Amino acid sequence: MAPTTSHRWASASVLVIGALFVAPFVYVVIENVRLGADFVDIFASADTWQPLRRSLQLAVAVSLSAAIVGTGLAWLVARTDLPAKRLFAVLLPLPLVFPSFVGATALISGFAKGGLLDRVAAPLGIELPVLAGFRAAWLVLTVFTYPYVYLTVLARLRRLPSSVEESARLLGRRPWQVFVTVVVPQARSAISAGALLVFLYTISDFGAVQLLRYDTLTRVIFSNSLADRPTSMALSLLLGTLALLVVAAERGIMRSDVPDGSNRRGMALITPLGRLRAPVTVGLVVFIGFVIVGPVASLANWTIRGVASTRTSGSLAVSGDSLAPAIVNTVIVSLAAAVVTVAVVLPIAYATVRRRSRSADVANAFVIGGFALPGLVTALALVFWVLSNDVLAGLYQTFPLLILAYVVHFGAQGSRASQVAVGAVSQRLDDAGRMLGAGRLRRFVSIELPLMLPGLGAAAGLVLLSTMKELPATLFLAPTGFRTLATEIWFSMETVSYAQAGLESMVLLAVSAVLTWLLVIRSADRLDG
Repeated sequence: MAPTTSHRWASASVLVIGALFVAPFVYVVIENVRLGADFVDIFASADTWQPLRRSLQLAVAVSLSAAIVGTGLAWLVARTDLPAKRLFAVLLPLPLVFPSFVGATALISGFAKGGLLDRVAAPLGIELPVLAGFRAAWLVLTVFTYPYVYLTVLARLRRLPSSVEESARLLGRRPWQVFVTVVVPQARSAISAGALLVFLYTISDFGAVQLLRYDTLTRVIFSNSLADRPTSMALSLLLGTLALLVVAAERGIMRSDVPDGSNRRGMALITPLGRLRAPVTVGLVVFIGFVIVGPVASLANWTIRGVASTRTSGSLAVSGDSLAPAIVNTVIVSLAAAVVTVAVVLPIAYATVRRRSRSADVANAFVIGGFALPGLVTALALVFWVLSNDVLAGLYQTFPLLILAYVVHFGAQGSRASQVAVGAVSQRLDDAGRMLGAGRLRRFVSIELPLMLPGLGAAAGLVLLSTMKELPATLFLAPTGFRTLATEIWFSMETVSYAQAGLESMVLLAVSAVLTWLLVIRSADRLDG
C-alpha cells in the first residue's frame, strides 16, 4: 500500500526532530576531518582497544545486574503485598539523582580506613576491600543506575492485565514461576529499554570510573581532550558509532516483541509473600541502607563535622547562603527539561512503535545513540553550532539553549520509556474510536494519552532526575550566574569544601525525593486508582 500524505508528513516530522539529536555526531565528524585524525593508527592501537574492551565488559556487567535488580524491585513494589510500598516506591529511584562522582566519593569514603563502614566492621575483625578497579566500578554503577530499569518496568507492571497471571496461578504455578514465565516476558520491552539506558550511561560515564581508577574509553577521551585533541575526537566518534550499533542491535532483537497493548483496569493481581514477607522487607531495608542511607551518611558525616566546627573556609566550612537560588534553579530547569523532552520524543516513540517505519528507526537511533556521547561532547557541539552561525549566536548561554542541551543529551531516557508507554495502548482502542467518528487528535487526547500517562510519567521522571545532577552542559551553557545544586556540588568539590558538598548533596536528594513523589509516584497511583 502506498504511503498516504499524512504518513509522509509524519516521516518527515520525525526526521526533522531526529536531526536535532544528530548535531553532536555531525560536530564530532567535522572535528575529526578538521583535525586530520589518523584513524588507522588510533584504532589499531592497544591504547584504544584495551579501554574499549574494559568499557564493554563493564557496560554489559552493569546492564545485566541493573536489569535483575531493577526488575525484581519493580515486581515487589507493583505486584506483592510488601508493606510500606509507597515509601519504597519513592526511595528506590533516588540513587539515580546522585552525580556519579559524588556517589563514588561517598562510597569510597565509607569503605576507607576510618570511614563509617570501617568503624562498624573493624571491631568485628572484618577488613573492608578498597573500592577500586572493575568490581568497584561495577558495584557503584549498578547501585546508581538500576533505577533506569526500575522506573520503566514499574510503569509497565502497573498497566499489565492480571488475567494471564491468574490463569497461571489456577494451573498450579507458584508465584516465582508466574513471575519468570508470565510477568517477565510481558515486561520484556520495558526491561530492555531500561537496560539499554544503563549500557549507554555506563560506556559514557567518567566521574565514577575516574575516581575508581578503572581505565575505560571515556576516561581516555577526557585525558586526551586537551593534550591530544585528534585522538579525543576520534575516540568520541568510535564511542558514538558503538552506541548506534548497540541501539540497532537492540532494536532488531526487540522488533519481534510486539506489545500486547493491554491496559489493566481494577486491582492488580497481588502475590502474597507469606513467610517471606518479613525477610524480604528486612532485605529491602538493608538494600536501601546500602544504596541510599550509606552514601547519605557519608555525606552527612562531612556536613555534621562542618556544622560543629567554627571554620569559615576550608573543607569543614558550611554556608547555606547559595542553597535557595540553587534549589529554585534546579527545580525550574529540571521540570522544563522533563516536559520538553517527553513532548519532543513522543512523536518519534509513537512512529517507532505504531508505524515501524525506516525513518522512525533512523531518528530513534540518533536520539538514543546520543546518550552514549559524554555530556561534555554534547555541550561543545551545541556551542560550536550556535557560535558558527550569526543568527544563532545570540542563543549562547541562554535558558533555551540549556534546555535544548538537556533534551539532546537525555532524549534517550524519555524516548525508550515513551515507547513502552505507547506500546501499552491497544491499537484496537484507536480503531474503535475511528469507527465512532473521532478524529485523530481527539482519539489521541481522549483515549491514548490517558493510558500512556503512567509510562510518560516514568519517562519524565528519568529525565528530571538526570537533569538535576547534570554537570557539563550546565557549566558550559547556563546563563551567567545561573547555578544549580549540581554545579554548587562540583564547585564545592573543586575547592575541597567537603562539608559544603555534603550539605548540597543531601539537599539535592531531598528535592529529588519530593519531586519524584509528586510527579511520578503520586500521579501513577492516582491514575491506577
